[in-house]
Amino acid sequence: MPTSYFEGYRCGACGREVPSGSAAAECPSCAGPLLAVYDLALMRRLVRDVPSLAAGGGPGIWRYANLLPPYARRVSLGEGRTPLLDSRGLGRSIGVPELFIKDESANPTGSFKARGMAAAVSRLADLGVSRAFVPSAGNAGLALAAYCAAARIPCSVFIPSETPEGVAEECRLYGADVTVVPGLLPDAAKALDALVGSDRAGVVSTFREPCRVEGKKTMAFEIEEEISPDWIVFPTGGGTGVVAFWKAYGELEALGLLRRPMPRLAVVQSEGCAPLVAAWRDGLDRAAPWPRPETVASGIRVPGSRADALILRAIRESGGAAAAVSDADILDGVRELGREHGLFVSPEGAAAYAGLKRLAREGTISPSSRVVVVNTAGGARYRFLLDPYER
Repeated sequence: MPTSYFEGYRCGACGREVPSGSAAAECPSCAGPLLAVYDLALMRRLVRDVPSLAAGGGPGIWRYANLLPPYARRVSLGEGRTPLLDSRGLGRSIGVPELFIKDESANPTGSFKARGMAAAVSRLADLGVSRAFVPSAGNAGLALAAYCAAARIPCSVFIPSETPEGVAEECRLYGADVTVVPGLLPDAAKALDALVGSDRAGVVSTFREPCRVEGKKTMAFEIEEEISPDWIVFPTGGGTGVVAFWKAYGELEALGLLRRPMPRLAVVQSEGCAPLVAAWRDGLDRAAPWPRPETVASGIRVPGSRADALILRAIRESGGAAAAVSDADILDGVRELGREHGLFVSPEGAAAYAGLKRLAREGTISPSSRVVVVNTAGGARYRFLLDPYER
């Protein structure tokens, strides 16, 4: 078994320390997001490089078990080790010759959510919860349902009525109870909260469970094993992925394992739902909820994040940027990545690509930059993307 350097949790808002064995899902003092803490000073004396970091004694994300909590049982469906695609041919055509695409569609259930749910459900299994709950616009619910099936933990998924076709049916295939709620993701979250009340045991909502970030940060470790990028461009709704990248690179920096400076983080949202972009452009530390979220990219149709302050901090501390793109740009990105690269990406992945193009046009990302765009999911579940090609 790998050595455990895990020490517990710390609130990302008020700094309160929470013991490692606690069942707390959020800060007991301020309800802020909890982040896992490790003894990096001790680890630095023992780990020499990123490949030696990947010595956790397991496949996929579990190769990095030294920088994950020590779960008694690792619930796994083979998540992680997704391809980093050499996209320099495409990059040259848009003025970013050193372009790579991290394709998270290769994960179980087809998205990067598998990484976070593998870690989160492993924690739930350790805690002995009787049922798991999540509100989801699609991919998180699918991932939770699948991993709960693997762990033999009953689960309930609350999805908004505008969730892509087939999500509810696939969740039920995995044995989940599914509630379809009229409206958008916040409406699904309210329905969940009304059901569970004050007992939050088993709820794995965004930033109301500390280990989804831990699973997702392994994306950064995998990228850094292969290349050291100048920029990482990521589509953002609730923001666990952005915080995960920021946290992972902070840990790598503290361990002395970065070969180049920490990459800059670029957050991409839709023009129809861009609370973080608006806050960043206005120089604010918090983001106001978006009043009428509208976008074809359901995964980033999130009017507000519980970790908005952390996300904005991650952008600024990394020297990054934020950009909003139109739905037309997103759909163009889907078509372009399919036609020019052979990738059928999700609207969210296409948003990240469209955001890169915008940031490159504006001169924020220079032609000399080495850039990784993250495609968070595959496009097959978004049936409407194929409508123009039906005969």
